Amino acid sequence: MDKPFAITLDVGSSLANRTGSWRTNRPVYVDRLPPCNNACPAGENIQSWLYQAESGDYEAAWRALTQDNPLPAIMGRVCYHPCETACNRAQIDDSVNINSVERFLGDEAIRRGWRFAPPANESGKRVLIVGAGPSGLSAAYHLRCLGHHVTIHEAGPVAGGMMRFGIPKYRLPRDVLEAEVRRILDMGVELQLQTKVEDILSSMRVGEFDAAFLAVGAHIGKRAYIPAGSAAKMLDAVSLLRSMEGEARPMLGRRVVVYGGGNTALDVARTAKRLGATESIIVYRRTREKMPAHDSEVEEALQEGVMIRWLSTIREARDTSITVEKMVLDEKGFPQPTGELETLETDSVVLALGQDVDLSLLKGVPGLVIRDGVVQVGPNMMTGYLGIFAGGDMVPSERTVTVAVGHGKKAARHIDAWLRGGRYIAPAKHELATFDKLNTWYYSDAPKTVRPTLDIVRRQSTFDEVVGSLDETNALYEARRCLSCGNCFECDNCYGVCPDNAVIKLGPGKRFEFNFDYCKGCGLCAAECPCGAIQMVPEKI
Repeated sequence: MDKPFAITLDVGSSLANRTGSWRTNRPVYVDRLPPCNNACPAGENIQSWLYQAESGDYEAAWRALTQDNPLPAIMGRVCYHPCETACNRAQIDDSVNINSVERFLGDEAIRRGWRFAPPANESGKRVLIVGAGPSGLSAAYHLRCLGHHVTIHEAGPVAGGMMRFGIPKYRLPRDVLEAEVRRILDMGVELQLQTKVEDILSSMRVGEFDAAFLAVGAHIGKRAYIPAGSAAKMLDAVSLLRSMEGEARPMLGRRVVVYGGGNTALDVARTAKRLGATESIIVYRRTREKMPAHDSEVEEALQEGVMIRWLSTIREARDTSITVEKMVLDEKGFPQPTGELETLETDSVVLALGQDVDLSLLKGVPGLVIRDGVVQVGPNMMTGYLGIFAGGDMVPSERTVTVAVGHGKKAARHIDAWLRGGRYIAPAKHELATFDKLNTWYYSDAPKTVRPTLDIVRRQSTFDEVVGSLDETNALYEARRCLSCGNCFECDNCYGVCPDNAVIKLGPGKRFEFNFDYCKGCGLCAAECPCGAIQMVPEKI
């Protein structure tokens, strides 16, 4: 009778398999920090919710996501996704389209009416939040989850802050914004509109608040001295974008010049095209490589017919024209004038040179330090006055929605600890799951899905949303492109390749463990783990 090519013994069937005494190194299962998680300013556990989405359980994925960020449909549209820049998959083919899956989950939650659970217990503490922008809304959500009574004082007529007044509708539809704001308010968060805080200490005293979080957005446009005639039409970008929320649209004329190089400048130039401008020109002092605006925004603007005058500055504005001077970069990369002048015909000039925060509400507050137009805070987000915290545009940081949402979460955790008489200590981070720790040949090639975009004609004439969403099939595909860097996803490789049958499978969701009586420390499991979730360590003597 023919014999089989190999005989596999069950664990424990032969004493000869007890080879643990040979071992000088032992394998251990580890959890490493995925680079996407590490790069997210909002502190999302991206790999966790991608894993849930990959299984098709979208509500579980959404709930895992919103443990850190209550605005996924918004973030899926306006976040510049540094997580994708850090993604290890980019070194194989393309990064996972994390942002598009986040948007899909956010839209799915709105479509299906998923709600946040109310807090299990009430703390009895009252917190005042000043500003209903991304940072304020994030803090309100997290503080309410922790059982605190939260009241938001918002100076404007509607919630949303710079998400509403600084981001055009073609990037962030207002029904999406309103749906995600409403979900937070439905938890029991109180919102008082058209309530400008003139004196923070007085507002806290009158409302009997135990703590406050300041989240006032940068709504004041910076100015620059440009010699201008009395008839020159000059506006600031923030006021222009804010006016787009009213019923009467601003009259810019056919030829519009925008002065600046940030995302706001691009938003204004693209808005001008949609308002009927035949020429929408950005004048910027440096080169494209030095431009602070994100490259995807620049590309979309150029596609829509926006023109950009690189290495140029405005010297003078008159009734129907401006004088532009050509610049050159010196050896340090700073623009220097050349004396070469050119005249451009224009109907209006929009200044998009950055924004400042109105800090008048802080007058008379002892201990506060204000430097370079922002409030200085400690590692716990508290200002120099006990019980007053700050985040978002008000503190030194990059001014994005994602950063603001992260500040809101971080501040909420520290406010909660402070109100309870303790101190919040963030858990230590794991070792980073770098690309060299992966065994990538186990993963098949799977190119990134490109999100659909609106046709150019409609983009130039309407405020319809430019970038579309993935459907369920594509979102599922993108979630399954995740490599699960540094964390076991139960692929069974270690179980299958172990020559000593020393790997014990514990069941779905429970992963594995090693039987060290049989493991001789050969390291085959670690070498063949696709995601780098096994590490060989010296055996204890």
